[in-house]
Amino acid sequence: MEWLRNGALLASVVYALLGVAVFWLSFIVIDKLTPYNLWEEIVEKQNKALGMVVAAMSLGICIIVAAAIH
Repeated sequence: MEWLRNGALLASVVYALLGVAVFWLSFIVIDKLTPYNLWEEIVEKQNKALGMVVAAMSLGICIIVAAAIH
């Protein structure tokens, strides 16, 4: 029960929520910078190549956010 002391659990939850918020904000910014709607291209038009690029970009952003928070 040592991990419950010193607010470690609360800090982990706050950092997780902060990381998700930063990820979504960066995704929205990248979506606005591209000349087309990423969500429409991936979901409605089934553009698999763009889906792979967005997946790689998402992983990269998540790694950066995790490293910054850690």
